[in-house]
Amino acid sequence: MRKAIGALVGASALLAAAPSLAQTTLTIATVNNGDMIRMQGLTSDFTAKNPGINVKWVTLEENVLRQRVTTDIATKGGQFDVLTIGTYEVPIWAKQKWLLPLDDLGAAYDAKDILPKIADAVSVGGTLYAAPFYGESSMMMYRTDLFEKAGLKMPESPSWDFVFDAARKLTDKSAGVYGICLRGKAGWGENMAFLTAMANSYGARWFDEKWQPQFNTPEWKATLTDYVAIMKEAGPPGSSSNGFNENLALFNSGKCAMWIDATVAASFVSNPKESKVADKVGFALAPNKGLGKNANWLWAWNLAIPAGSKKVDAAKKFIAWATSKGYTELVASKEGWANVPPGTRTSLYQNEAYLSAAPFARLTLASIDSADPNHPTVKPVPYVGVQYAAIPEFQGIGTQVGQQFSAALSGATTVDAALTAAQASTEREMRRAGYLK
Repeated sequence: MRKAIGALVGASALLAAAPSLAQTTLTIATVNNGDMIRMQGLTSDFTAKNPGINVKWVTLEENVLRQRVTTDIATKGGQFDVLTIGTYEVPIWAKQKWLLPLDDLGAAYDAKDILPKIADAVSVGGTLYAAPFYGESSMMMYRTDLFEKAGLKMPESPSWDFVFDAARKLTDKSAGVYGICLRGKAGWGENMAFLTAMANSYGARWFDEKWQPQFNTPEWKATLTDYVAIMKEAGPPGSSSNGFNENLALFNSGKCAMWIDATVAASFVSNPKESKVADKVGFALAPNKGLGKNANWLWAWNLAIPAGSKKVDAAKKFIAWATSKGYTELVASKEGWANVPPGTRTSLYQNEAYLSAAPFARLTLASIDSADPNHPTVKPVPYVGVQYAAIPEFQGIGTQVGQQFSAALSGATTVDAALTAAQASTEREMRRAGYLK
C-alpha cells in the first residue's frame, strides 16, 4: 500500500514538473460582417479539435480592415497570422510574394469543389493563394408586400428605369419608408463597388484601352446623375454615410422598399431572428440598362496567410476548418441551411436541403456565374475586375473617387464637379504610376 502511495506521489510530482502543452495563438484580422461574426461564435469547435491552438480575433470595419491589413503586409509588420482579404488583393499580393500558397489543405478539403469563378479569382497560375470563406455577387432585394400594395411586379431582371420609377412610387417619408437604399459611404470597396457595377451596366468604364480615365464621358455622367437624383428623391437621409451594414440594418427594420447589394445579405434579410420583414422579401437580378450588362459584381472574402508567418501549420489548420464543407454543415446544424456561408462551393448548390431552405440560392449562383472579371464592361478595357480594376494603384484611386462621389450625394459638391475632380485625380495618379505618358 505504501509503495502504491509512493508511486502515486512520485507520478504527481513528475506531472507537476512537466512543461504544460505549448500553445500557439493565432491572431486573425477579419471584417465585421455577419458571417464573420458568426464564425467567431463557433471558434470553440475549432479549438476543441485543435487543443494546442488559441484564436485571437481583431474585428474591424471594412475600410479600416483594408487599411490595417495592407499596411501590415506591405511593411512586414507581422501583426496577423491569418488575413481576411478580398479578390482584389489576392492576385496582386500573390504576385508580390506577400502570400503563401494554399495548395496543401488536405484531400478532405476538396479544393476542386470551389466554384470556378471564385477559384480563378483567388488563384495565380492555378495555385490557390487564399481560401474563400464566402463568395458573392450583387442582387436586388425588395419588399413583396409594398410592391403588392402599390400594384407593382418586380421582373426577374429589372431595368434601371423600372427601379427608379418604383422607388419614387414606394417612398413614403411620413411612414419612414424609403423607395431605395444604396451604398453612399466613401471607399473603393464601399460606394465605388456599387457605383462601378452600376456604371458597367450604363456602358461606362474606369479606363479605356490606353489607361486613360473615363470620368469625362457621357456614360459616367448619366450613372452619377441618376444615382444622386434617385437617392435624393427616394433614399433615406444621411445616405452618404451608409455602407453595407448600415443599409442592412435599415432594410431589416422595414425602412427600405428596395436594396441592391451583396447577395450574401439575402440570408440576413430573410432570417426572422434578424429581420422584421423576413417573410416579405423577394429577390431579383441586379438592374440593367439594356446594354448586355447587369449591375452585378464578383467578390469573395477569403482567408490567407502572410509570407514569413511563424505559425503556418496552425494557420493552415484554421483556414481548412473555416472554409471546409464541415464548417458549412456546422453552421447548418446551428443556424439552419439558409444561413450557411454562400457562394464558394459547387456542392452547396447541388444540395437540396440548401436549395429548398434558401429561396435566393439559384439567383445568387446565376449572378456569380454571369459576372465576368475578364470582360466586365460593354466597351473593351485593359484591366481585370468587375467592381474594381485589379491594379495596385486602384485602392488609393478608388477611395479618392469614392470621396468625390460621396460628396456629390451629400450635396457638398455637384455631379459635374465630382466627375471633374475624379478625372483630374485619377489622371494624376495614373501618370505618376507610369500608365500614362
